Amino acid sequence: MREKELIVYKEFSGEEGKLLYDMAWLMTHYREEAKRKKATLLCYSCMHRLFEMAENHGFYGNLWHCYLSNLLVNNENGYSRACEIRGEVGGTINRAVLHDIVIFKEFFDFDFSEMARALNLEALDLITGYEGSDSESKVYNSRIRDRICRLAVKFTKDHMPEEMKDTLTEFYRDYGVGKFGLHKAFRVVHGDSGVEIVPIRNIAHVHLDDLVGYEIPKKKLVENTLAFVEGRKANNCLLFGDAGTGKSSSIKGIANEYYEKGLRIIEMYKHQFQDLNEVITQIKNRNYKFIIYMDDLSFEDFEIEYKYLKAVIEGGLEKKPENVLIYATSNRRHLVREKFSDKEERRDDLHAGDTVQEKLSLVSRFGVTIFFAAPDKKEFQNIVRVLAQRYKVTMPEEELLAEANKWELAHGGLSGRCAQQFIDYLLGTGKQNR
Repeated sequence: MREKELIVYKEFSGEEGKLLYDMAWLMTHYREEAKRKKATLLCYSCMHRLFEMAENHGFYGNLWHCYLSNLLVNNENGYSRACEIRGEVGGTINRAVLHDIVIFKEFFDFDFSEMARALNLEALDLITGYEGSDSESKVYNSRIRDRICRLAVKFTKDHMPEEMKDTLTEFYRDYGVGKFGLHKAFRVVHGDSGVEIVPIRNIAHVHLDDLVGYEIPKKKLVENTLAFVEGRKANNCLLFGDAGTGKSSSIKGIANEYYEKGLRIIEMYKHQFQDLNEVITQIKNRNYKFIIYMDDLSFEDFEIEYKYLKAVIEGGLEKKPENVLIYATSNRRHLVREKFSDKEERRDDLHAGDTVQEKLSLVSRFGVTIFFAAPDKKEFQNIVRVLAQRYKVTMPEEELLAEANKWELAHGGLSGRCAQQFIDYLLGTGKQNR
C-alpha cells in the first residue's frame, strides 16, 4: 500500500491515524510467512479498534469504509477548508488531491477475503457487515453519523477516483470539514497546546417553535441572525429580562435552526474573556458564521473582565471579523451592577459622568437588545395549556390550571421555565392522565 505517498491528506494523528498505518502494513505483509504471526495478532488488534470506533461513533455497515470516510471528512487541509460551504475550487491543488484519492480508493477497494484465508481468520468478515447497537454515538449526533455511513456506501459506488473526489468535494460543500463542519456547538478549554475550541457532543434539541409565546423577541432574534448567516450586516445581540423566560433556549433554538446555513455557536464564560482574541484568531478565516455565546452575563462592580469584552467587540485596532458576532443573555439590562452607594461615591467623583458612561459602555456595543419579560397569569396559563397538549397531558383543564397555579407559587413564580418544570413533574409522577 502507498500510504507514505500521500501529499495533501497526510496528517492523521492519534490512534485513528495509527490504525491506518497498521492496516496498510497488514495489507502489504500478510502473505509473508515470516510475518504471519505478527500479522495475525495485528489483525485482531485492528478489528478491536474498529469495533471500538463503531460503538463510540455509532457506525454500521462496512466499518473499514466508515473509518476511511471519517478520516477524509475530518482532515482539515488546504483543499478541504477551501471547499467547505463554497464547493469545488480551482488550481493545481486538485491534481494533488486526485493523487491522494487514487491511493484512498486502493484502500476502499481492498478485498479482505484473501487476507482472511491467508491468516485463517473467519471473523474478519465481521468488520464488513457490522450491525450497530441501539446506543447513541458518543461523538456525533445521529444525523451526522448517518451522513458519514451513507458517504462510505457512496464511495464504493464511485468507479473512478475522479468520481470519488467529486463525492468528497460535494460533502465538504454541503456539510463542511472537521470539527466545525460536523458539529454545531463548542466550548473553550485550555488544553496541552493552549486555547482549544472543542465540540459539545450533545446540544439540546431545542427549536424556536418549542418556546411558547415571545413572538416579538423571537422575531427580532431571527431577523438579526438570518441577516448574519446570509452575509448581510448584523449586530451583536443582548437578550435580557427575567429568569426562566427563554433567553438561553432561544440561543439553542437558533443554533439548531441555522446549522445547515453554516452557523456555529461557541460558548464562553467571563473568566475566559482573556482568551477571546485567540478564539477569534482560530475562527476568523473559516467559511462559517460564528456566534460567541455568553450565558447569564453580568459583572459585579469590582470585576473588570468586561473591559476585555469591550475591547474585542468594538474598540481595538484589529477589526472584528465579518463572520463573528457576540450574543449574550443576562438578567440585568446594564450588565454591570450598580448600587445606591455608587451615587454617594459619585459626589466625590470629579468626573461622575465618565464613571457612569464607563459602566454603560459595554451595553452600547450590543446593537440589538431584546427584552424577555415574565408572563402574566393569563400568558402563564396559556403556556401550560400548550405544553400539556404537546406532551399529551390529559388532565382536565380546570384541574391542570389550578395545579399549575399552586406549582408556580412554590417554585419561582410565573415563567416559561416554571411551566415546563410543572409539566415535567406531572409526567414524572404519572399524574398527567386523569
